[in-house]
Amino acid sequence: MTKYTKFSARIKKFLRILGPGLVTGASDDDPSGIATYSQAGAQFGLTTLWLALFTFPLMAAMQGMCARIGLVTSQGLTVTIKNHYPKPLLYTMLLFSFPAITLNIGADIQGMGAVANMIFPSIPVSVFCVSFTAILMFIIIKYPYQKIAKILKWLCLSLMLYVVVPFMIKQDWALVAKNTFIPTIHFNKEFFSIVVAILGTTISPYLFFWQATMEAEDMAHIKKRVVVNKHILGDMKTDVNIGMFLSNLVMFFIILTTGSVLYNAGIRQIDTVDQAAKALEPLTGKLTYLIFAIGVLGTGLLAIPVLAGSQSYMLAETFGWKAGLDKKFPKAKAFYISIIVSLIVGLALNFIGVSPIKALLFTAIAYGLTAPILIAIILHIGNNKEIMKANTNSKISNILGFITLSVMTVAAIALIYFLATT
Repeated sequence: MTKYTKFSARIKKFLRILGPGLVTGASDDDPSGIATYSQAGAQFGLTTLWLALFTFPLMAAMQGMCARIGLVTSQGLTVTIKNHYPKPLLYTMLLFSFPAITLNIGADIQGMGAVANMIFPSIPVSVFCVSFTAILMFIIIKYPYQKIAKILKWLCLSLMLYVVVPFMIKQDWALVAKNTFIPTIHFNKEFFSIVVAILGTTISPYLFFWQATMEAEDMAHIKKRVVVNKHILGDMKTDVNIGMFLSNLVMFFIILTTGSVLYNAGIRQIDTVDQAAKALEPLTGKLTYLIFAIGVLGTGLLAIPVLAGSQSYMLAETFGWKAGLDKKFPKAKAFYISIIVSLIVGLALNFIGVSPIKALLFTAIAYGLTAPILIAIILHIGNNKEIMKANTNSKISNILGFITLSVMTVAAIALIYFLATT
């Protein structure tokens, strides 16, 4: 075997490992997330860069726990909660999650439509919104998960466009390094509001459910019974860590781009992704503007199936419907109908005057309130030997998990405080 053949074999093996973790991490940088990161950079310059570094191990730990739960139980997180915890707890999670996910879908569709309209101004935003929704609906219903997963993996490459942009403009790399490794905290409502928004965007409950379910489905596709061993868990950990690293890398570079360009130009308010792209064009040129806009379309096509899919899996697992993106429509009608409804309702929000910013605010509130409770449940499951057998949490996972729980709880309290005082 030649060196080239060995190298090629290693690359193929590495790419095979990448799956649910990569897609989950990449889908976290959806258009609404990009709007949040853009606002952080525009409003506070580079002073929130450290959050990308700070949240990475927390995200990786939580998604790793969810992935392990899916692998060991061969079930989604909803089923595990349903079987081992009081029903009212599960229903409360659903009650808060569904409006938040639907509003998130609507905001993402509107963001994609607005950006596409910038590139092709002669076509109305509404036409793009309807077209994107129809395309996504067709792909999700028509193709099995394995094919969708391959498409989603390639869409992850669109995120790398954001890594290129900061190198196209002059940067003070010493200042970048300082703000990356030395946290800056402003004790005012505006700064803590953006911190809460970033935490709600990066550590989102729907990603916990999606991760566990996708790992369980991947295991189900293996024909012979496989015992979850160190090799399988190691591959899962690699997949999750790479996915979360990619997610936070993109967050870092979006904040860096908007913080070094828009903030320095005196632009302090960015409400939508198309505003961010429009603001960049006169300052950095047409190419940067196009890269930013195309990245939004790629991330939207990536994230919306994850949002709609996670919601439908939660419903199906709660009420015992047949579910699975690998099943044909007639075999899982209720599951697919719930996906269709979530996409149509999300689309409808764009036509009844619901502001995407208000939608994202409600989403952040709902995620902020439910995340601490869900994180506590996941920690309990991860340490429950009856459920996890010999694959309970490691010491470092528990430490990172409890830090995440503490941070998200403080964020939720801060969010309630700021809402009550404004």
